[in-house]
Amino acid sequence: MTTSDKRFFQELDQVLGKHPEKEEIIAEYRSHVYELLSEEDIQDVYHEIVKRLGTPEEIAAIWKDEAKVTPKKMQLLFVILNVLIFLGGIILTIIYNVYHVEWIEVLWKRLTAVPSIIIMVYMAFWGLLGYEIGKEFGSGGLKILRRTFTYAIIPNLVLMYLIVFKLIPRDWFQPLLSGPFIVACIVLTIVLYPISWIGYRWGRKASV
Repeated sequence: MTTSDKRFFQELDQVLGKHPEKEEIIAEYRSHVYELLSEEDIQDVYHEIVKRLGTPEEIAAIWKDEAKVTPKKMQLLFVILNVLIFLGGIILTIIYNVYHVEWIEVLWKRLTAVPSIIIMVYMAFWGLLGYEIGKEFGSGGLKILRRTFTYAIIPNLVLMYLIVFKLIPRDWFQPLLSGPFIVACIVLTIVLYPISWIGYRWGRKASV
């Protein structure tokens, strides 16, 4: 470690003050500074670090703002969003099968005609979950991602249980419940965490 990057981290340590994730933040930036220094022979190390990453004051300001977004709030947000998606689907299904509203029937037919779009949108939701957690919490966000994923996946598992054991009318979900679609849903459930993890890694890089 050179005098210049020592100075950078001393200043960063000072301006971060009593930030709850201070150690994780400094460790995160150490890895980026290490990568920066290994790229080429840099003459003014401190200037190059500040140019690439920002001044210690700018970095501290960003992280202090992000500290206002607590892990519990983030978890609650995505759990609620996932529940709302399921409630929206349930309400749509009930209206279509019970009340036969014309515009709902048109919407239902369009949605069930392109199940691949439903799958892609849902995959994007879980990727966004990981991205936002990585962006907001950086290297300290992996535990938050795991907890949030665990809570948010519960509605998926409950719905699959209800359908498999025929506790809700399977014919309500036709023509979605074809063999290929069911297999796709099972596979999708398995890969949701890797998708969220990839989003997390992307968001983590974007946070720097």
